[in-house]
Amino acid sequence: MSLLEFYFHLLTVIFEIMGKSYPAVSDEYMKAVDEAKRKLRDLFTEQNCAPLMLRMAFHSAGTFDVNSKTGGPFGTMRQKAEQAHGPNVGLDTAINLLEPVKQELPIISYADFYMLAGIVAVETTGGPNIPFHPGRQDKDEPPADGRLPLPNQGSDQLRAIFINTMGLNDQDIVALSGGHTLGSCHRDRSGIEGSWTRNPLTFDNSYFKELLAGEKEGLVQLPTDKALLEDPVFRPLVENFALDQDAFFGAYAESFMKLSELGFADA
Repeated sequence: MSLLEFYFHLLTVIFEIMGKSYPAVSDEYMKAVDEAKRKLRDLFTEQNCAPLMLRMAFHSAGTFDVNSKTGGPFGTMRQKAEQAHGPNVGLDTAINLLEPVKQELPIISYADFYMLAGIVAVETTGGPNIPFHPGRQDKDEPPADGRLPLPNQGSDQLRAIFINTMGLNDQDIVALSGGHTLGSCHRDRSGIEGSWTRNPLTFDNSYFKELLAGEKEGLVQLPTDKALLEDPVFRPLVENFALDQDAFFGAYAESFMKLSELGFADA
């Protein structure tokens, strides 16, 4: 990325943020957010559960439908009905681990708390700092099942969900896919066993490097991963992120912030 491209990109992000109307929260609320960050870092380090928390945050926010303005990052993952959705198998473990911390900080909404958990998961494992704007209000009605991408599909499905439904873009698709640098597939959850990288507790650009290196014994590449190589728009982004970790970190921070704010604070 050239210096000119960087400044243009930075201006674009600034204008997007300026288009938001974030609610005001109290000093007491912000102190609770800071305390939550400290407690979450300790929990994730002790339990090695950062990948699970990132998955929970993504599955929570990724249900947003820009057309109906339903779903999204509003704390509904606390509901058993949403935990029971097919792609959410195992996320009850994340919710149960988080609940004691949440009970200590009742002022924070579940909506903010779950998104903050995803952000802290990335930062704790060596990833980029992600801007966090508080003030989400909890909702009670879980979104309909079937809004999250399935791992056995291709680029058409990725665009249908990320662009047509969530309102994101091609770069967001590739950047957010890089979150698979953390964690593993588990047979009891997805029917697949294995990690995307050799160090699934470290957030870096290994996902893209492994993707370009081809299939290797012991590592996983799903159809949705391979679709990033086969698509003429996605592949150059994969190649750039594999070569330039800073570019990936910048893109991921931007894309995850957008994901965590779907349906929130729109002007």
